[in-house]
Amino acid sequence: MNFYNNTHPYYCGIDLHARSLYVCILDQQGKTLVHKEISADPDKLLQLLKPYIGEIIVGVECMHCWYWVADFCEDLGVDFILGHALYMKAIHGGKAKNDRIDSFKIATLIRGGNFPLAYVYPKEMRATRDLLRRRTKIVRHGADLKAHVANTTSQYNLPPNKVNLKNVCAREQLKTTFPDISVQRNIDLDMAILDCYAKELSKVEWYIEQQAKQHKPTHLKLLRSISGIGRILALTIIYEIGNIERFDSVQKFASYARLVKCKAESAGKSYGTQGNKIGNAHLKWAFSEAAALYLRANKEGQDYLLKLQKRMSKAKALSVLAHKIGRCVYFMLTNGTTFDEKRFLKG
Repeated sequence: MNFYNNTHPYYCGIDLHARSLYVCILDQQGKTLVHKEISADPDKLLQLLKPYIGEIIVGVECMHCWYWVADFCEDLGVDFILGHALYMKAIHGGKAKNDRIDSFKIATLIRGGNFPLAYVYPKEMRATRDLLRRRTKIVRHGADLKAHVANTTSQYNLPPNKVNLKNVCAREQLKTTFPDISVQRNIDLDMAILDCYAKELSKVEWYIEQQAKQHKPTHLKLLRSISGIGRILALTIIYEIGNIERFDSVQKFASYARLVKCKAESAGKSYGTQGNKIGNAHLKWAFSEAAALYLRANKEGQDYLLKLQKRMSKAKALSVLAHKIGRCVYFMLTNGTTFDEKRFLKG
């Protein structure tokens, strides 16, 4: 957990909502200079901040509508920080809670050096990352539709359809599977949505890849040098990391990617692990998938997994392999080097 501890003449805490802002401005002595609610209007926010521009720091809690405030501050040249929502327990754990209290607490945390920092994702890559995450949700919904088709087949005790629903001809074949018109209409609805998804997702994936070639032209090639990391996994890793330079060490990167478990200890006693859900779930998924795909048709990789399994369970061995791939990616992107499998398996 990192805290913002720079000093400024003035500190602004904003309790941010979609349609309103509650703004609190404190000076260095802790005196409240501004404490009022305004609509989510850049002009009204500018009126409050204008007397302090050049000497003020603005902080908000990380929630879905922080983008415009970050861009607003960047355009004005005002320092902006983003608060990690999970770590801001001083706000969420209070006995009394409202927008006025929350904005004051945010400003006080900044002034006291106790404001937990979240990463302000680069503006130029932000929309593409959101598009990639949207694509992931749609793909998962498509998997749910395919599961519904399989479940419906079992429901009516029909032979399992061993067709790949990624293919157009396979989806056409299922349009004459069920004798009951209502059941068939249900399946036709699944097929129609899958047809639409297949058509649109191919365009979206091509677009994201073109954006990645502009944002991180070398990273895509470096990542795809790892056996098992294809286009989608490489794009996910690129856009979920943002700038690799923001991680001071490989340990911090592995922690952010949920590749490590932290022990919970007190008075010499161990209470298992905690914080397993803190970090980036998309990176955790990407590296777990990369580990599984790395083993596919890779005799050297399979032998390495068997070597690990002599000391631990298969599940733990796969987690270790995912962690190792994550560390490897960190050094590849930091140093601009391609994947060296001999060195990877040697360690």
